[in-house]
Amino acid sequence: MKARVYGPHRQCDTPAMPPEVIVRPATEADLPAINAIYNREILEGVATWDTEPWTAEARLDWFRSHTHPGEVILAAEAGGEVVGFGYLSLYRVRLGYRFTREDTVYVRPDIQRAGVGRLLLAALLDEARRAGMHAVVARIEASNVGSIALHRSLGFEVLGEERETGRKFDRWLSLVQMQIVLD
Repeated sequence: MKARVYGPHRQCDTPAMPPEVIVRPATEADLPAINAIYNREILEGVATWDTEPWTAEARLDWFRSHTHPGEVILAAEAGGEVVGFGYLSLYRVRLGYRFTREDTVYVRPDIQRAGVGRLLLAALLDEARRAGMHAVVARIEASNVGSIALHRSLGFEVLGEERETGRKFDRWLSLVQMQIVLD
């Protein structure tokens, strides 16, 4: 992917929002911050159903494996720090799914609901269009009303719910499936 910068973005009326956020292609130098954001969610949240923190080596392998057309990893940076990340990955490996990607967005907890996730998701959709993708899907834990609302605000529709298909923190979790058709 060509270096493409989205932003800077200013949103001064939200105290938690950093004064300037730039969304850009992630680099290997961003991986410790990306891993910290993700591992915190593993240990404290249900946005991911992973239960064991990722090692630095596993994160590097993940980063290097995003090589298919239409796969992209973006970082949201504020004040020289990575405060969120998002990526597009293959939806399924079968060739018939080659025009569909799945989006994933994580934002540091102290600035969630301040606009960073929206910047990341909008940039991911731009990248999906640029790569000639036809559809983007999202799979969101059902109690994550913020992420569901964010996706809905950018044109995603709810397709359905997988009830109690995951388990974490001694409770059953459900998954909302969402999709946007880009054409």
